[in-house]
Amino acid sequence: MKHRLLRMVAGGALLLTPVAPILAAAALWPAYAEDVAMNVAAGDKRPIIHSDGTKFGAYDPYGDFGDQNGVETEALFLPWEDVDLTTLISADNYAAQRNRKLLITIEPWSWNEGWRLSADELRRKVLAGDYDANLKAISDVVKTLKSPVIIRWAQEMEDKSGRFSWANWPAEDYIKAFRKVAEQFRRDTPTVQMMWSPKGLEGLEKYYPGDGYVDLIGLSVFGLQQYDIKAYGAPKTFAETLQPGYERVVSFKKPIWVAELGYEGDAAYMQPWIQTATAKDAKFPDLKEVVYFNDREVHAWPFGLGRPNWRVKPDSGVN
Repeated sequence: MKHRLLRMVAGGALLLTPVAPILAAAALWPAYAEDVAMNVAAGDKRPIIHSDGTKFGAYDPYGDFGDQNGVETEALFLPWEDVDLTTLISADNYAAQRNRKLLITIEPWSWNEGWRLSADELRRKVLAGDYDANLKAISDVVKTLKSPVIIRWAQEMEDKSGRFSWANWPAEDYIKAFRKVAEQFRRDTPTVQMMWSPKGLEGLEKYYPGDGYVDLIGLSVFGLQQYDIKAYGAPKTFAETLQPGYERVVSFKKPIWVAELGYEGDAAYMQPWIQTATAKDAKFPDLKEVVYFNDREVHAWPFGLGRPNWRVKPDSGVN
């Protein structure tokens, strides 16, 4: 998956269906309902950005949000080995030109699957300091960047599915590793913010690194219509999908983000997601920003559903 960072900066841009009737819920946003229907009909499902609502950012390797106003954050993904770190400079230039922050998700492995270690091997090597040089190399580049930077390290650590080699470690080992990362970045760049980013599942609290090491909390919120039907018996809204994870982290009293957002389904399913993702909601007072994951899913979903295409322009062919 090395291409995600490399495509993001190529050429100076971030390159790393019939419409069903609008749901009754759309009546709550009459100013947007017609625009949403037209966008979906044209194959564009980007969220409505509400000027008085939650801030918005995007991981955008195709540049679909490149010229859009109201985008606060440019997100990117970075492995900490087998990577060209000079691309961070290009990503920073791109973000700075648009007055955006950088949200850098650091995944502590190689995107080359042939290089990957088992979860236990990776855990032992991280704690032994074998990757301290990799971490320092990234930190040395980050301290030269012009844009405000948020570091999101080893996301979804409570997920037991086996997707990530750093997930489901003994909690005390994950915490020790996260604190090591936070200390390195803060030592080199005191203005860097650290995001702790669980998936939002039960048991996440065991992995909380502590108030002194966490500035922001980021959750993952994805809506796939066919998955909802198979797993829950009915489609779910953005609020319904966000709520369990939000309730599990709100007690930490940190600003909460949706660090990865995506949705896919028919027009009737997506319209409420499009309209509400950045709308102010009294149920989520600590939700400060949502970041859209504008690409195809990397891993296959359950029930044989394959890799959903979250991209806002899915008709343009994502591999």
